[in-house]
Amino acid sequence: MLDENFPVDFVKLLVGPEVTTLHVHNLGWSGIKNGDLLRRASSVCEVFMTLDRNLEFQQNTKELPFGVVVLCARSNRISDLTPHIGSLLEAANRVAPGQVERIRG
Repeated sequence: MLDENFPVDFVKLLVGPEVTTLHVHNLGWSGIKNGDLLRRASSVCEVFMTLDRNLEFQQNTKELPFGVVVLCARSNRISDLTPHIGSLLEAANRVAPGQVERIRG
């Protein structure tokens, strides 16, 4: 699942075998604060991807039933995110529930 800080159209680019990508906006969850958002995400995702570098310091991610991938990109423009698609998919395959993995951009 992509956090709302990713462009909605990025969903179309983040594809791989056995990958179904959801976006917070498409679920009608835009504007929901992180704590409530993560609780809701627990019912629909295995990996939560965000550009929010502070998420792991603001929320207790160790108790989450899914992994979190934080992309430390230059911006949230698709042109800055696209080079990291491979790294995002690899991280999604390896991150364990309750674990946070950072991808340096």
